[in-house]
Amino acid sequence: MTEEKKQFLHNKNEKIINMVLERAKRDFPDDIALIGLTGSFATNDYHEKSDLDLIIVNNTDKAWGISDGFILDDVGYDIYCTTWENLEKKAALDCVGVSSLTDLQLIYHANTEALNRFNTLKEQALQKLAEPIGKNCINRAQKHIDLAKQEYANMILNESQGAVRYASCGVLYNLVNALVNLNNTCIKRGVKRYLEELLTYQYLPDNFEKLYMSVIEVKTIDEIRKTSLNLLSEVVRLYDKMCDLFIEKPVPTHENMVGTYEELWCNYRNKVLNSIAENDKSYAFHAAMGAQSYLDEMTQMLGTNKFDLMKDFDADNLQLFKEVFLHAMDEYLEIYNKVSLKPKIYNTFEEVYEQFMNG
Repeated sequence: MTEEKKQFLHNKNEKIINMVLERAKRDFPDDIALIGLTGSFATNDYHEKSDLDLIIVNNTDKAWGISDGFILDDVGYDIYCTTWENLEKKAALDCVGVSSLTDLQLIYHANTEALNRFNTLKEQALQKLAEPIGKNCINRAQKHIDLAKQEYANMILNESQGAVRYASCGVLYNLVNALVNLNNTCIKRGVKRYLEELLTYQYLPDNFEKLYMSVIEVKTIDEIRKTSLNLLSEVVRLYDKMCDLFIEKPVPTHENMVGTYEELWCNYRNKVLNSIAENDKSYAFHAAMGAQSYLDEMTQMLGTNKFDLMKDFDADNLQLFKEVFLHAMDEYLEIYNKVSLKPKIYNTFEEVYEQFMNG
């Protein structure tokens, strides 16, 4: 691009910015808190048809009245507003587009209060991004992986080329954001630079560029599903590896395990035994699911052994599952005993009453 063209674009942008500022000060002096510049002109990565990305932060609903869209010199412009609530989510790294807070170039603030509020939120985001990789950013990545899994389910449930292709977009987009969070950073440039920026990250699946591009380049529905699953599986594998590396695992203790064996007995033991005694396959299935869910929760929260009950669930051989479940309860009891806990098992109501009333 020639210097003459660059100067033309900057002059045009300056006119648009001044127009927005004039209207904001005239019609919305108490309604608009901040106006800032983001996007390609803020990062100096623009082309001849780049639009101007202005972020307008509202104080009141009236400020939405400044929103507008128009086309000038074959370029579309979108004058749009956002809210303090949206900036607060970005400060907590709870949504995408964090760099539109951390790298926003302020060109207007209504008062010192608005400026201070903005700077506080910006500092919160920067502090979170400066944290070492650990539980917080890995948990944020989990949310995007779950969204990618939902999109993959949409892909399986659809049979039209367009719907499957679109679902693959959702898989890819959410996995990009998962990787952003696994590396505790934020996308600083636009979609044009997604892959280029991702490839600078420390933590990526092996052969990431090939996996990424294969989702985009394949042709058939089966290929789209296969490549999307490959990328999803590799990101999940990276996620699991990083959990092992960076998240300290809990360990069973007397304090955190107290009452959990009794809860397992109360909620699941008799359901499992009764459903199997009655040969009620549906009842047994849901009881097994509940028991598995509870044991998984204890593994995650307390660090107890990992139990895989469901691999032995067979609706035509419920006695096998009964044996597996009771064995798991025995193993859980062993963990209980190791942390100096004994289950509260009584023979009479009077014993329960005495213990309960005396705390």
